[in-house]
Amino acid sequence: MKKHLLILILGILFSIGNTNACTNFLITPGASADGSSIITYAADSHILYGELYFIPRADWATGAMLPIYEWDTGKFLGKIPQIAHTYQVVGNMNENQVSIGETTYGGLSELESQNGAIIDYGSLIYIALQRAETARDAIRIMAELMDEYGYASSGESFSVADPNEVWIFEVIGRGNYSTKGAVWVALKIPDGYVCGHANQARITTFEYQSENKWNDPNAEVFNSKDVISFAKDNGFFDGRDNDFSFSDVYAPVDFGGARFCEIRVWSMFKDVNEDFKNNQDYFNYAKGFIEHNNLYLNGNKNPNNFASNRMPLWIKPDKKISLHDVMNFMRDHLEGTELDMTQDFGAGPYGCPYRWRPLTWEVDGVTYFNERATGTQQTGFSFVAQSRKWLPNPIGGKFWFSVDDAASTVYTPLYCGIKYAPVTYAEGNGSMFSWGNNSAFWTFNQVSNLAYTRYDSIHPEIHQLQQAIEDGYIAYAKGIDDAANALYQQDKDMGIQFITDYSVTTANSLVDTWNKFYQYLFMKYHDGNIMKTRNMQIMDNGNNNGVPAFPNQPEYGDDWYKKIIEDTGDKLKYQGSTDH
Repeated sequence: MKKHLLILILGILFSIGNTNACTNFLITPGASADGSSIITYAADSHILYGELYFIPRADWATGAMLPIYEWDTGKFLGKIPQIAHTYQVVGNMNENQVSIGETTYGGLSELESQNGAIIDYGSLIYIALQRAETARDAIRIMAELMDEYGYASSGESFSVADPNEVWIFEVIGRGNYSTKGAVWVALKIPDGYVCGHANQARITTFEYQSENKWNDPNAEVFNSKDVISFAKDNGFFDGRDNDFSFSDVYAPVDFGGARFCEIRVWSMFKDVNEDFKNNQDYFNYAKGFIEHNNLYLNGNKNPNNFASNRMPLWIKPDKKISLHDVMNFMRDHLEGTELDMTQDFGAGPYGCPYRWRPLTWEVDGVTYFNERATGTQQTGFSFVAQSRKWLPNPIGGKFWFSVDDAASTVYTPLYCGIKYAPVTYAEGNGSMFSWGNNSAFWTFNQVSNLAYTRYDSIHPEIHQLQQAIEDGYIAYAKGIDDAANALYQQDKDMGIQFITDYSVTTANSLVDTWNKFYQYLFMKYHDGNIMKTRNMQIMDNGNNNGVPAFPNQPEYGDDWYKKIIEDTGDKLKYQGSTDH
C-alpha cells in the first residue's frame, strides 16, 4: 500500500502542472430556485480553444464506423461501429436535455494507461450525448463503451444530468492488470442537495450493487461488478467490503488534492450552507491539512486509515439556489476568506486574483504554491446546463455558454433544439493558431487580459456589465420560453426556428457588444491613465475642441510603495528639493 501511495503522490504532483484542471457544480431540481437540474463545467486548459461544439442528429447506414480522436491531443485512437440514429448535441447537452461535464483526478498512476484502449474521457462524453435519452442511459452507455473498447484516460469524475436527476459518476481504468475497461461507481445525488467535484475523486463508501438495475427508477447506485474485487486482487485494498471507499483507494486525497482541488468545492458549499461555512474542520481539510484518525468526523470507525476529516459528498443548501447564483459560483477567487487571492503580495498593486503558471515553485530548495481557485485565466470554455422537465425538450434544455475566464465573460443562452451554432462561437471561427475578428474566444480574451493589468479598476466595470446582461437574459427568459413553447405547440418547425433565431442573434449581438466594450476599456485605461468618461464615452475638457479631460493617474498605494522601499532601500529615495 505504501508503494502505491508514493506512486500516486508523484503522479498527482506531475499532473497538477500538466493536465486540465476543471470544476463542476451539480444542483438537483429540488435545490434549484426554479426546479431545474443544473450542472456546470469549466474546461480549464492553456491550449484549449473555446468554441461551441455542434453535432446534428443523423441516421447512419449499416456498417458505418465512427473514428475516435483523443479530445486533449487530437490523436487518432481507432474506430468503433456507429449506431443507426444519433441525437443532436449543442456543446455538452443533447436534444433530450441530457448534459455531461467532467474533471480529471488522475488517481493511481499504474492505472493511467491501457494497451489497446481507444475510448478516452472526451469521447465518452460526446458519444454518450449522441446516444443517450436520460442520465442513467448515458452512464450505462459510457460503462459499456469502456468495457468493449477499453478506457484510454486516467481517473475522471463526470457530472451527468437530465430534467429529473443529477448523478456523479467516477471512473478509473484497470490499467493492464486484467481485462480492459474501467472500474467505476455512479451515485444519484439526493433531490434537494448539491454536489461538486474539482479534480479530486470524491465518492467514498457506497452500497455495492452485485447487479445494476438500469431499468429500476428507484435505483440510486450503479457500479462496475469488480470495483472492489479489482482493488483487492491487485493489492490496492485489503479491508472489509463494507469499508471500501472508491476515492480513498483509487485516488487518496493529499495536500495538493485538497488545497488545489477540494478547495473549489468547499468554496461553493460555504456559499450555500451556513453550518458548513462555520465548520473549521472542513476548512482545515480544504486548506490541505489531511487527518488520518481512528474515527471519522461523524464518529464512525476508520479501520483502513483513510483520510478521516473529508467534506461530505453533497450538502443541502439553506435556501433554493438561483440560476445566476450558479453562474457566479464559477467566478470565485476565494474572496472574503483568509485565502483571498486579491489580498496577498502576488496580487500586485492592483489586486489581481490570478497567478501565472507554474502552480508550484521553488525558492532556496523550498517548494511553494499559488492558490487554485474556480475562476482562472486558462479556461477555454465553461457552461451552465439547465434541464427543465416542464417544457418540451428542444426548449427545456438551455445551455448557457461562455468562453475564456468565467469571471470576465458572459453566459449566453442557447436552447438545445437550435438548428445551428452562432457564427461567433462556431467551430472553425478562429483557433489557437488563427485570429478571428468576430470570434467570441478572442473577443473575451482581449477584455479579460486587459483587466489583468489593472484589475481593481477594470474588473468592476466588467462585472457590472456582465451582471446586467445576464440579469436581462434571465428576466426575459420566461417570456421567450412561453413564446417558443406556444409556437412549438402550433408548429414544431416554427418553434425550432424561433429558438434558433433567438439564440444565434443573442450570442452574436453579445460578441459585438463585447468588442465595443473592449475598445472603450482600452481607450479609457491605456498607458497607465484612467481617462475620464461619461456613459462609456471619453469626456472632453470642456472647450469642445477634441481635447480630452486630463486623466486620473492613481498612485500605487501606500502598501505597495512600502514593499518597494523594503526591496530597494534608499536607491529610489529622492535627494533633491520638492519645490519645482
